[in-house]
Amino acid sequence: MKRIVLSLFLLVGFLRAQPDSLHLNLDQAIALALKNNRDIKIAVLNVRKARAAVAEAFGYALPSLDFSAGFTHFIEKPRMPFPDFGAMLNNATYGILFNEGLLPYDPNKFLPIRFKLQTFARANSYQAEAKITQILFNSAVFRGIGASEIYLNMSKENLKATIAKTIFDVKKAFYGVLLTERLQAIARERLRNAQAHLQNIKAMRAQGLLSDFVEMQATVQVENIRPVLSQLENAHTDALNGLKIVLNIDQNTPLKIKGTLRYAPEPLPELNDLIAQAKNHNFSIRTLHIKNQLDDELTAVDRGGYWPTLAAFGNYTYTGTGEGWDFQTYTSATVGVSLSINLFQGGRTRHKVQQDQIAARQTLEQIHTLTDAIQMQVISKVNDLKRVQQQITAMQRNMDLARRAYEIAEHRYKVGEGSELEVKDANLALNNARTNYAKAVHDYLVARAALDNLLGKIKPEYLAPFEKYLKK
Repeated sequence: MKRIVLSLFLLVGFLRAQPDSLHLNLDQAIALALKNNRDIKIAVLNVRKARAAVAEAFGYALPSLDFSAGFTHFIEKPRMPFPDFGAMLNNATYGILFNEGLLPYDPNKFLPIRFKLQTFARANSYQAEAKITQILFNSAVFRGIGASEIYLNMSKENLKATIAKTIFDVKKAFYGVLLTERLQAIARERLRNAQAHLQNIKAMRAQGLLSDFVEMQATVQVENIRPVLSQLENAHTDALNGLKIVLNIDQNTPLKIKGTLRYAPEPLPELNDLIAQAKNHNFSIRTLHIKNQLDDELTAVDRGGYWPTLAAFGNYTYTGTGEGWDFQTYTSATVGVSLSINLFQGGRTRHKVQQDQIAARQTLEQIHTLTDAIQMQVISKVNDLKRVQQQITAMQRNMDLARRAYEIAEHRYKVGEGSELEVKDANLALNNARTNYAKAVHDYLVARAALDNLLGKIKPEYLAPFEKYLKK
């Protein structure tokens, strides 16, 4: 009984330690990837950072209020050379007395005037000051606000681009899993057909109708299919692990996907319309266009170094001094306007502006290069879709014919009119037809997803979780 209880406890603990199994369809997989993707998290943080930069830029245009306070105690008071006030007072007093005739004149009463070190500072002092400053004109401050808003728009566009790329990566990985599942199913059906054919041969051999050689050939055919099925199982496991990486979930998490490779024919828009849509809505191109606007705005910000800065200010000061703690206090207040302009700084402003203009031209070249590349990719994907659509139609018909041919070959063999080679070839042809059809549908779905990514298409429900970051 103790062993049974212990075993039950161990079993319960093992089951609890197993991660929960995930069952996902395509939309659920995309939603999970959008939630977990690290690149999207980084892009969201960039948007939040850009919003803070906009608020910071506005802060430079608002009044600045500063307060400072300090206390000073002289351990040794500072001294400076100054005329001897005692000698000056002595000479002035005797001069008056001699001039008024109150005392007889005696030049020995006058003292020489010399400089001596004296101090006028008091032992303790404190000061408190409040200062308010308001920028009235500064080109860099005002243009900086516009630059920060453009940077915010660029970070939002980059977030959309990251979301679109994540959606495409999920679709590509998801369709890859569906393809390996389908190929597995085809291989299993091929194995079942070969095994059923082998059973028929064994039954006919038991009746003395076939030789051992025919049975051996059928057995070899069955055994040759098993390694293919094993390879496909490994490919399916690899595809699932790749999908887990895209979803950013633990590799040990059991994952089951729901869906099938399904082809739904749809007409494609005109190629020129697709190219125009890609140029206008592709997220990478839009991001570069916004970056080009930012380059121009940063040029204007640095060009602001040529212009003066005008600011209004006001100060209020409260000060006290004393030998002990009996301070004598007084206050002062000032208001005014300051104007500052740089007259020469070694051409730094001019060189900054030149660098910004060069960066803007580089961005324009990147836009042209990327636009040409996107146009070429759109043309390539459209050609792929048209080619695959034609292939799928032919493969669907070819798959039906191959299925019918296998059934006929199997029947002919049973009635003694066909050969073992006919059945083997028909089974292989049916397998190839089904495999080619599944691969063609997979290629079509991946090409369609890639084209949507190039065109900048994202379903609104995928953007909904990020609405607060994408709003104006």
